[in-house]
Amino acid sequence: MSADPSPAPQGPPPPGKPSRGSLRARDMLMCLAVLLVIVAVGGGVRSCSFAPGGPTVDPNSAPTVDAAARLAEFARASEFPLRVPAVPQGWRSNSTDRSPVDGGGTAVRVGYLTPEGKYLRLVQSDGGEEALVATEAGGPVAGTGVTDAAGLRWVTYQKEGGEPFRVTTAPDDPQVRWLVTGSGTDADFAALARATVAGQALPAGAEQN
Repeated sequence: MSADPSPAPQGPPPPGKPSRGSLRARDMLMCLAVLLVIVAVGGGVRSCSFAPGGPTVDPNSAPTVDAAARLAEFARASEFPLRVPAVPQGWRSNSTDRSPVDGGGTAVRVGYLTPEGKYLRLVQSDGGEEALVATEAGGPVAGTGVTDAAGLRWVTYQKEGGEPFRVTTAPDDPQVRWLVTGSGTDADFAALARATVAGQALPAGAEQN
């Protein structure tokens, strides 16, 4: 009597193709995860934002510098007099610097933040006007006009779409140039111009010894 043949054992059935609905749900979850990562990274970069009037800086994320003390230190080694601007209440300095001007001379820089987060830089120098502008702008810039502020005539240099560089001659020394640039408004520029004119004068180092 022959044995009754039994069917061969079957393996597990092949996995079925995921439904279109499950694929769509998985894709949405993956996109959501990517968006959460982007938001998390973007949320950590809050020090600078862009607005129609120019970039702004988060005042809470920027350092504070004692501009008066730093300018006094620079003046002791300077060959030309400096000014300590009497900036409006709420303004604060976040940077200072001193370096050569291309073509001769020295530039002493102080950066300021307004309460609205706008940035302005005052540069005091004994370099030539065009050389000073080229040094600050990273290359030659064409003049675009003149404006009056704080009783002084300022020549404006500006690249298309860029921030203006306004330059004048110091009222107490024809060899000294003042330059103001940055994302501040015209009113901010005028305020810094007045603050510089009204600021404390620091004689050059040779005169302090």
